[in-house]
Amino acid sequence: MDNRSEEAQNIGQRLRKAGLKMTRPRLLVLGLLHELGGHHTVDALVEELHKRKTPLPRASVYNAIDSLVSHGLVTMADAGPGPALYEEFTNWHHHFVCIECGLVVDIPCVKGEKPCLLPDEVPGVVEETQIIFRGRCEQCLAKR
Repeated sequence: MDNRSEEAQNIGQRLRKAGLKMTRPRLLVLGLLHELGGHHTVDALVEELHKRKTPLPRASVYNAIDSLVSHGLVTMADAGPGPALYEEFTNWHHHFVCIECGLVVDIPCVKGEKPCLLPDEVPGVVEETQIIFRGRCEQCLAKR
């Protein structure tokens, strides 16, 4: 079995384990996020799928993302204002965002699970905490 079919089988198993049917959009979107790594907009995913000759309508990508997020296979990377960014969920972490170039980098969470921080008083139940570290990345600092 080649690596691509093994990977597709692994993605399919993850979908089934999460209680999702193996639809073509879910397989393609989760597989692409796994392969690319990092943080991507829906538009970037649509464009990449088109380049790979496996196009999907934007609505299908949004629907796949929605079901993958709601079942814990994909997470929205909170990087602040701008388009929503998605990534394959592997572990709970935070993000560093460069205020000059927009680079988004994963920062390990000390606790490793959500919610990792809780305020003294909460008007409800906190399910997750996402921390955004903002600053300048090493490349932008080097340009100065």
